[in-house]
Amino acid sequence: MKNLTEEEIIESVKKGNHVDFALLVDLYKDRAFTLLQKMLKNKMDAEEALQDSFMKVFNSLSNFKGDSKFSTWFYRIVYNTALTIISNKKRKIAMEMSSVDEHFDLGDVDSKIYAQAENHTQYVLQIVDKLPVRNALVIILFYIDGLSLNEISNVLGISIVNTKVLLHRSRNALRELVLKHNYQEVLL
Repeated sequence: MKNLTEEEIIESVKKGNHVDFALLVDLYKDRAFTLLQKMLKNKMDAEEALQDSFMKVFNSLSNFKGDSKFSTWFYRIVYNTALTIISNKKRKIAMEMSSVDEHFDLGDVDSKIYAQAENHTQYVLQIVDKLPVRNALVIILFYIDGLSLNEISNVLGISIVNTKVLLHRSRNALRELVLKHNYQEVLL
């Protein structure tokens, strides 16, 4: 099959070529899984959320009008699916979820993280993983996935001003985490 653009794939699926949906899955599965794993902190939950997200996308693809980029619309669904799972867990186990403002004590985890990391990029991602969920998510969406502030605000359902503030705070939290645990020596 020839290389189709994202728009052509979407139109093809809308016209009933459901097999082409696999092409969209291939385009987004890895990044979406990474985001879900960061948010849910559990591989099995992330896999389930990924499947749920793709089912929601498939079932509502006919509603996608193209007003925004597909990636923005898709990440919004992924984000909301993860929030639903987190919310359900909170109801089941009220004390399991920690607050966004939680203080992080990494202790002996530092050496394990570095030992398991294959390179500095992976190491930085593992440090980002230690941030609160929303902070890690905004860092990943902006720096890793290259979404604009406007796209991130759409994904998170917050204003652009709040998105800028969240990104600024997330950068500061990441910097403090790096400095607090002397990660800068490893990264330099």
